[in-house]
Amino acid sequence: MPSETSLIGSIGVLTVATRGAAGPGEVLVKVRGGTETYLAWSLAALPKGTTVLVIESRGNRNVDVSEWTDPLDPFPSGALPE
Repeated sequence: MPSETSLIGSIGVLTVATRGAAGPGEVLVKVRGGTETYLAWSLAALPKGTTVLVIESRGNRNVDVSEWTDPLDPFPSGALPE
């Protein structure tokens, strides 16, 4: 199946943790006016709930992801100033 290059650059949230080289997790991505899930592969293990950036499509609903922190978010990880 061809890769879905339109997914590259999309932001998603892991619904199942990735395990690095040991196996994929699952990511929920907003696409085409809705949300869809894909198998998510990453170089290092990432916990459930991590915000990720889709960096590559492997086809067959498989994507490579990298942890993402929004550079415009003044309070990353929910940290509020005291």
